[in-house]
Amino acid sequence: MQVPRWVVVTGVFIAGLFAFFIFFRSLWDVARFAMGQERTFAIIKPDAVAARSTGKIIDRIEQEGFLIKAMKKIDLQKDQAEKFYGVHKDKEFFSDLVAFMTSGPVIVMVLEKVNAVKAWRDLMGSTDPHKAAEGTLRQLFGTSISQNAVHGSDSLQNAEQEISFFFPEL
Repeated sequence: MQVPRWVVVTGVFIAGLFAFFIFFRSLWDVARFAMGQERTFAIIKPDAVAARSTGKIIDRIEQEGFLIKAMKKIDLQKDQAEKFYGVHKDKEFFSDLVAFMTSGPVIVMVLEKVNAVKAWRDLMGSTDPHKAAEGTLRQLFGTSISQNAVHGSDSLQNAEQEISFFFPEL
């Protein structure tokens, strides 16, 4: 049985259109990163989720010009928290950190912006909410050094590792 010519032409057109969009999306990704766009990783911690501050924090993130590339609400399991915070395993606060991070749901996000790592760290503020600059997320929503509302990557390399931990598909 012979395939009608219009089916072949339509199929070739659709395949070409698809390839065109893939090509230009790739070019757009390259251009964004050439302009200094970075990705960073962020967590809204259990204290801020429990205090119903999530919406205010997300609004602020968007007001500051970040694109939220991925986001999900999860219940962090003990083994996940231990692995994620493994760099702190020999520190005395490690078990309290794991207990806190597994005490309720968290929001994990991939943020994108020019100089995203620095911009996110500036928006978060000092680890100690009482020493954080006026208007930073930790000053506004944190209550203590451990319950300070948000987490953020401290370098591009760590951002990529943390992103792949929670978003392996990216």
